[in-house]
Amino acid sequence: MTEELDFPSEEWMKEYKERVNASESYAETGAGWGVDFNGDFLYVIEADDRLPETRYFFIGLEDGEATGAMEVDDPDEVDAGFVLRGAYSDWIDLNNGDIGAVDGMMSGVFELEGDMQKVMQYTEAAVDLTDISSSIPTNYRH
Repeated sequence: MTEELDFPSEEWMKEYKERVNASESYAETGAGWGVDFNGDFLYVIEADDRLPETRYFFIGLEDGEATGAMEVDDPDEVDAGFVLRGAYSDWIDLNNGDIGAVDGMMSGVFELEGDMQKVMQYTEAAVDLTDISSSIPTNYRH
């Protein structure tokens, strides 16, 4: 059993990457994602009444695999094809499965920068990524 990891943290993202790469379902649903286009994501976890400062996390995603995961100080440090932005409390709801990734984008809870049509072609992959994040034992210390 994995100990609870603080969210957001680089340790949490590394565990996320490992679980993405261990997921047979994501390998299938994410096949083709990021092939011939930049499928990497920058997750922007915006400060709110619980999180004192905005944090940025990069995850490389290509053809059903996570190719990298790290915290970045400046979003300009990485070349991500997609940016998913939302308040810390909304990320908690996403990680807990209280809101789906696609529902969150469609309802405006999360803001997506990037090709929404491309994301809609891979809705099952987005669901898998959300399921994976909700499987991580997490401590929301903020």
